[in-house]
Amino acid sequence: MTACPSPSLQRSYGVARLSFCRADGQSRLVRMHQSGSAKAFVHPHVAGPEVVFLNTSGGMTGGDALSYALDLGERCRVTATTQTAERAYRSAAGLARVEICHRLGSGAHLDWLPQETILFDHAAMTRRTTVALSGTASCLLLEAVVLGRTAMGETLTEIDFRDQRTVSRDGVPVVFEPLRLTCAALTAGLGVLQGARAFASLALVGQGAEAALGPVRRVLDEPGVNAGASGFDGRLMIRLMALDGWPLRRQILRLLAILRDGPPPRVWQI
Repeated sequence: MTACPSPSLQRSYGVARLSFCRADGQSRLVRMHQSGSAKAFVHPHVAGPEVVFLNTSGGMTGGDALSYALDLGERCRVTATTQTAERAYRSAAGLARVEICHRLGSGAHLDWLPQETILFDHAAMTRRTTVALSGTASCLLLEAVVLGRTAMGETLTEIDFRDQRTVSRDGVPVVFEPLRLTCAALTAGLGVLQGARAFASLALVGQGAEAALGPVRRVLDEPGVNAGASGFDGRLMIRLMALDGWPLRRQILRLLAILRDGPPPRVWQI
């Protein structure tokens, strides 16, 4: 008998792009495109619109592709997040790919606060986040990663996670953070994860951002979290590591209370 070829597995693809402009003293949505598994919802807020991105596929695996993008006109203020944690599942072949690209006009501000990315055993994902600032634009960026769910008894033995964040101002890079996480890092000691099951970084980029260093350091005392912060030349960088995702989340919420002019996005409060 002739052997049957392996079936071609279905993959998910999604794109969501939104543009905002300043009109009548408010940041207003002027354009939205969404296709495939990517959706976006815009909620009004006194401090500016809140954008919630959603991946309707429920998670990602090898061969999937997801793209989010925001374009903020001059003096716009927007908060953007994700509806829930993104999940990277076991990959049979290839990488899951995530592209995030935000552009900010002069005087605009973006809080990009996606919820955690949960990596499952044998996940393979590459993610690239780029934020292009113009003139006096500013941004607050968060990335949090959880290595399996402790409450479910999940452990990781094999992983391939590639993450890169770049922030530029008028074409000049001001923040560049590449990360490659493989199985070797899961068992490495000092200088790597030190047994941590969750980690995050926050970056505040804007004129005078380093002035928040003192207040930030005073709240870096959440039990179960190792943390450090530094501030220089219009940048504030914060690193967090924890044995579990829950204390990490509590520490992040305490930091957001200082770094934002209001409460965290509503989906973070559920």
